[in-house]
Amino acid sequence: MSIISVNDLAVSFGSGSDFKQVVKSVAFNVEPGETFGLVGESGCGKSTVLGALAGRIKGWSGSVSIDGETVGPKRSRSQLAKQQMVFQDPFGSLHPRHTIGRTLLEPLEIHGLDQRQERVEQVLRDVGLPPAFRHRFPHQLSGGQRQRVAIARALILKPRILLLDEPTSALDVSIQAEILNLLKDLRVREKLTYVLVSHDMAVIAHLCNRVAVMQDGVFVEVASREQLLSGSVEHPYTSTLLDGSRGYVSTRKLAS
Repeated sequence: MSIISVNDLAVSFGSGSDFKQVVKSVAFNVEPGETFGLVGESGCGKSTVLGALAGRIKGWSGSVSIDGETVGPKRSRSQLAKQQMVFQDPFGSLHPRHTIGRTLLEPLEIHGLDQRQERVEQVLRDVGLPPAFRHRFPHQLSGGQRQRVAIARALILKPRILLLDEPTSALDVSIQAEILNLLKDLRVREKLTYVLVSHDMAVIAHLCNRVAVMQDGVFVEVASREQLLSGSVEHPYTSTLLDGSRGYVSTRKLAS
């Protein structure tokens, strides 16, 4: 059974002359343990799909099922705990006046979980940071370390799904590879399922099993990783995205 099932999802903003339909009746399923990608140019609607899945965007129609349970725009705590989000900008998503320990404790307190200090120390180890980092503030960390903390915050509630919104685009290329490899390892170790939004075909090819290519709010193609790597895609827009990134993919060697 699919862990995520989306049917006829549509998202609109505004009304009257300001009305705009950003996502137009998309449908997809994600299997347990899979990484499903959403790729396309800025403004195509991919982050809006992710926001609707996460419960951050309320104005959507259609049907969404998470882990076998139909969910609406308003979610319960247990529903929210099943999937957590990692954002593009690790500095902007972490409270600048909270220590790393305080940031990681907050979701545990909200959900009433025990053994909090032990959980904080363990999740820091899980993302490759020493437990002593819990005493530091975000400005004392590098960009890669901050994104590891953001991933730790998402993991601390033991979700089944991570929603990843351009998780490496704000990082240097060398650090991007480290974070992508960390995410790949965590997916296997923690038996996670990912939905990954990116405009970067190199990132998609490195991490995703399948990818939905979005243009103007619709899916023009759903392709496998093998199709991306071989170039055997069907839609001209997908080919355009691949052609624009092919030299960059080769240079970074992320698709190996």
